[in-house]
Amino acid sequence: MSLVKSIGKQKVNLEFNKDFIDLFNQKIKSNDIAFINKTFADYHPADIANLIENLDSDTRNKLIEIEAFNIEPEIFVELNESLQFEVLQLLKPESIAKILRNLESDNALQILEKLEETKKKNVLDKLSHQDRFLLQEGLSYPEDSAARIMQREFTAVPSEWTVGQTIDYLRESKELPEEFLEIFVVDKDFKPIGTVPSSRVLRTSRDSKMKSIMREVPVLISVNMDKEEVGLTFENYNLVSAGVVNKDNKLIGMITADDIVTVVQEEAEEDVLRLAGVGDEEITDGVLKKTKRRFSWLLLNLFTAIIASVVIGFFQEDIEKVVALAVLMPIVASMGGNAGMQTLAVTIRAIAKKEISSGNFFKIVTKEFVIGILNGIIFAVIAAIIVQFWFNESGLSILIAVAMILNMIVAGLFGILVPISLKKFNIDPALASSVFVTTITDVIGFLSFLGIGSLFFLN
Repeated sequence: MSLVKSIGKQKVNLEFNKDFIDLFNQKIKSNDIAFINKTFADYHPADIANLIENLDSDTRNKLIEIEAFNIEPEIFVELNESLQFEVLQLLKPESIAKILRNLESDNALQILEKLEETKKKNVLDKLSHQDRFLLQEGLSYPEDSAARIMQREFTAVPSEWTVGQTIDYLRESKELPEEFLEIFVVDKDFKPIGTVPSSRVLRTSRDSKMKSIMREVPVLISVNMDKEEVGLTFENYNLVSAGVVNKDNKLIGMITADDIVTVVQEEAEEDVLRLAGVGDEEITDGVLKKTKRRFSWLLLNLFTAIIASVVIGFFQEDIEKVVALAVLMPIVASMGGNAGMQTLAVTIRAIAKKEISSGNFFKIVTKEFVIGILNGIIFAVIAAIIVQFWFNESGLSILIAVAMILNMIVAGLFGILVPISLKKFNIDPALASSVFVTTITDVIGFLSFLGIGSLFFLN
């Protein structure tokens, strides 16, 4: 079943059913370009992108290679990054250049940076001098900087202009963006000094000066500012848009809220995927590609699991004497691991939002220590009662209680110390923290449970 409604002349298909996808596959294989073009014209670009993503790799390649087929820019930008890269490999430089000409500069830059150097040069050669210059300048900035997400299309007027002059300029100029909410007010050196909502311009008398109705710019974005920091700036100051300035504080671009939504979404997805050890994996990636990405992470987990097993091996004789130890070990390890991952998730979010500083570091660590003690005591009592009813052994009950408290404290401490330490060494905490935290809690859990048991309770 598919849910369809219309926006203008285009249908919006919220879910393509299997029959339609199968039909579309057949039309591609038979080179029915008329059907393909009609489908693309009838539906929203986002839904067409979804349809293309549902095709298998061979059919998708055949679609792109059909001579009379041209993928529209609006469709291309809706594809996931993995498919964008795949399509770019198939498209000729002329087709890529056509896509770039019809996109805003920030979107064009994101596409261009995916190309290998030779193809990138060929595409740039087919663009106008102005477009080529702006894109090359954008590529010269760091990958995660504000320059990579800003758009060059913005509206700026001198502070001495009247509202009437501004309105006439907006009507007559052909170089302005198609849509804009704010107008930047600049001084004689083209440095931004304020902004005016377009609605205020329309509601103000023509003889009023722009500087008299502007609101001062709360913050300006440096062209080299990290895009995560840009996102935090938008959140802190409730910005709709913000001007981007170069080293001379001259206005060279702007960033809008929709750009920030994309950044926040990408960063959140990236952190979640890295915590799971799957990197930038997309649902459309092939089996071999997915396997390759997951292999190294799973291999690392194998070695860390061996470390935990070695610790268990030290107490093999004790385990053989008291089989209950083997039964209860996973409880201690899993509780510590889960507690550690809870702290880890909160810490990584706090690092991403820059909420942890030298001023509050010890306060936060102390808080996690106390949380570890409280959770440890609570679950130590619960676990001890269960073990007592299960095995009717007071020694085992006390043992699991002590081990539970120790492991929960360790989980809380290392759940915050590991990601912060990795951050200090410029290692992405989302990428490696989970392995270290899990290994530490497993080792400490087994060591405390079996070690304390061997020394005090089982002799």
